[in-house]
Amino acid sequence: MCTRHERLLQLWIALLLSALPLAAGAATWQHEQGSLTLEEPPKRIVALNWAATEALLLLGVTPVGVADRDGYKVWVGKPELPDGVANVGTRVAPSLEAIAQLEPDLIVTSSEMAPAANLLERIAPTYVVSVYKPGSRPFAKARDMLTTLADMLDREDRARAVLADIEQTLATQRARLEQAGLTERPVALVNFLDARHVRIYTSNGLYQSTLNALGLENAWPNEGNYWGFSVIGLEALAPYEQSRIVAISPTPPGLSATLAGSPFWTYLPAVEREQVYQLDAVWPFGGVYPVKRLAVMLADSLLKGGSGNVR
Repeated sequence: MCTRHERLLQLWIALLLSALPLAAGAATWQHEQGSLTLEEPPKRIVALNWAATEALLLLGVTPVGVADRDGYKVWVGKPELPDGVANVGTRVAPSLEAIAQLEPDLIVTSSEMAPAANLLERIAPTYVVSVYKPGSRPFAKARDMLTTLADMLDREDRARAVLADIEQTLATQRARLEQAGLTERPVALVNFLDARHVRIYTSNGLYQSTLNALGLENAWPNEGNYWGFSVIGLEALAPYEQSRIVAISPTPPGLSATLAGSPFWTYLPAVEREQVYQLDAVWPFGGVYPVKRLAVMLADSLLKGGSGNVR
């Protein structure tokens, strides 16, 4: 006959064994607002910023909902967001009700949404990761986000393939430029805000990873904000006489005609040499993919040749 102590010990062992399957399947990840534990790979994911949306798509996972869905298609474009994905509001103020209705089992957001983190966690486990924040290195942070999501989703092989493809693409584009002798002159990467001002991308931003990989020097020597850009007047480009200008779309309506009559533009050395290049939109605040996309587009454009204006 078992003693009371033996029966309690047997009960404790039984309870422990019954919990083992759950413990074996669960995993925990640390993030910027704490930690989250998942018992199995999530299947219904909501992404509240475009860098997270991009990362999920690269991993072969279509989120059930994203913030600013229509804007993603205009400003980011690649990787493509399939039709049928729900819009859950804006990136700065998503709808908690819309998110809850989707019944997600994971929400991916960034520190900009920190005030709402507790509310989001009431809906589903929430992973908070910021590619862009003071002191961060965007490409390294984006790579970490991709590999962490791959770990959560049991898609580590896919993440490794994505990163290997990016590395190979960067090497190929660099070889193309070096063979053509097009790495000597610095490059100024800009977005036009109006006919007098541009957003110029700086050495602490995501685009710098592309320039480094291609063996190109950034013409602008100063760091910008933690998003990796500064706003300057066109006249600030004049001292950098050896630089080429790469204008990234979209541009303001009627810009080409306005610039044609602007001395701030027409007397820039790059304009006079017809070393102005224009690229389609590449999202400068994304994850790892824009680094690859910019590399291909930039190499193609430099090899094709420039002009003295932008469209």
